[in-house]
Amino acid sequence: MAVKLGINPITWTNDDVPELGGDTPLEVCLSETSQAGYAGTELGGKFPKQSEALKAALKPYSLELISGWYDGRICEKEVEEEFDAILPHLTLLRDLGAKHVVYADTSRGRHGAIHDRISQRPKLADDEWQAYGAKITRLAERFADFGVRMAFHHHMGTIIETDEEIGRLMAGSGEAVGLLYDTGHCAFSGGDPESLLRRHIGRVVHVHCKDVRPEMLKRARAADMSFMGAVMEGIFTVPGDGGIDYATLLKVLADNGYAGWLVVEAEQDPARAHPLTYATMGYRNLRELARKAGFTVDERKG
Repeated sequence: MAVKLGINPITWTNDDVPELGGDTPLEVCLSETSQAGYAGTELGGKFPKQSEALKAALKPYSLELISGWYDGRICEKEVEEEFDAILPHLTLLRDLGAKHVVYADTSRGRHGAIHDRISQRPKLADDEWQAYGAKITRLAERFADFGVRMAFHHHMGTIIETDEEIGRLMAGSGEAVGLLYDTGHCAFSGGDPESLLRRHIGRVVHVHCKDVRPEMLKRARAADMSFMGAVMEGIFTVPGDGGIDYATLLKVLADNGYAGWLVVEAEQDPARAHPLTYATMGYRNLRELARKAGFTVDERKG
């Protein structure tokens, strides 16, 4: 099976915490993405939000638009209201050829929660799951009808964080709700990346590749640190530079016919982790690991 390798611009600039690379121009992000070897990039806050302007920005670097994050609120909204809110974002993605939207449900205070202790976050009550599954399925079906499918992002500090919660979401929702499998968020939440992947491989439509530094992970969980506090201290790094067994995970993906993007998304403090150095390391490590797992890696054109 063939995969393409991409990266998220959070390597250079963090939209949630502007002091992390906030002064880095978009052109630097794009030129270094290309220089490191990637075929595509996910959307970031500095990217143009008009289709023709975004095409013009990406063209000099021969980069594809992979997808783009959306702060969803389906837990708090009705389906039509949420679809209307995301429609401009979906339109931009579709116009640029992206097949999936990175959809995270940030209802009930995710942006506050990333700065709170990891034990303090919004959760769904037991009696909310059935209705939630039905509602997000209807929303995902609207996305599919429009032409951009849902890649649901489990994320620290949100109502879908743990392996158990991902399992309840998958069990209670329809096939239109695809899973964005994120190795780093699984590990940070206390989960088992291999077990999670094997259980839900049939629903995985997009993959975020971040590694974790084991000692920092242990310290963050023991101290009940905040998500962003742990990021600032260096919990995440690029694939092959931490403790996650990417060789096994990529073999599971390859053996089960995954064909799509593998996206390096390893938020770090750019003042401590030089972006081009880590982007290049991530590309080379991931390309080698993917090939050894049995993937054909489509190289960037141009």
